[in-house]
Amino acid sequence: MVIDFHTHVFPEDIRNSRDRYFDGESAFRLLYDSPKSKLVSAEQTIAAMDEQGVDKAVVFGFPWKKAETFKLQNDYVMEVVEKYPDRLIGMACFDPAGRGAATETVRCLEGGLAGVGELAFYESGIDETALNYLAPIMEICHENKVPVLIHTNEPVGHLYPGKTPNTLAQIYSLAKRFPENIIVLAHWGGGIFFYNLLKKEVKDTLQNIYFDTAASPFLYRPDIWAFAKQVAGIDKILLGTDFPLLKPARYFKELELSRLGKEDIDRICGKNAARLLKIA
Repeated sequence: MVIDFHTHVFPEDIRNSRDRYFDGESAFRLLYDSPKSKLVSAEQTIAAMDEQGVDKAVVFGFPWKKAETFKLQNDYVMEVVEKYPDRLIGMACFDPAGRGAATETVRCLEGGLAGVGELAFYESGIDETALNYLAPIMEICHENKVPVLIHTNEPVGHLYPGKTPNTLAQIYSLAKRFPENIIVLAHWGGGIFFYNLLKKEVKDTLQNIYFDTAASPFLYRPDIWAFAKQVAGIDKILLGTDFPLLKPARYFKELELSRLGKEDIDRICGKNAARLLKIA
């Protein structure tokens, strides 16, 4: 079973009239102002899954600031998960600093969603204020034993839209602040898994941390797959494509070049996610 852990879908009104949603949503404008930045429906995602050989996908929207928008988005995700239960797994998404974020977490989990994410702090990084905003959400997710997917990125290298000012120290503070939560760090966690090589503390601190591979072909050489197996552990890696940014075929091609065996690839492409999401 192939499971894509990181895809974005949007309801019809946002897809057709994105410019109406730019006001007060600077991060959304930054990422989607260009018409080349695709906004797709659940049906388009499933069509791509069929074409690319993906069995299930985790779907979510965008961390909107406005409550009326994140409720519209999350309602859509709940609707499509109910409509396509064998193909889609939903997560609740919103700005953690938004009014009613904790209440929305409860509403969405009770509505059948399997976790929370992709949460992001595009302008602040994951600073102490951000951790405080996350605290009630993380408590609810811990109580419900569901994962939280959080946007991270490498703090060095070239700039691109959506690259946040997070630091490795901030990402590490996130893991230390919420050690009992199941946390998935998007985009390889900004590379923090490298520090598992340290003799003390880090491996224990990151024991409940997983890493998705979203945008990897844009960011890293194919060597990253084998290196991550060695340092992070094969069971901690989750295929995530960031679709529609990239199609799964790009990742499958890189995996062919990665020197990983079939069993390792099967774990990355589905078995790890199935275990995390409690899929039989």
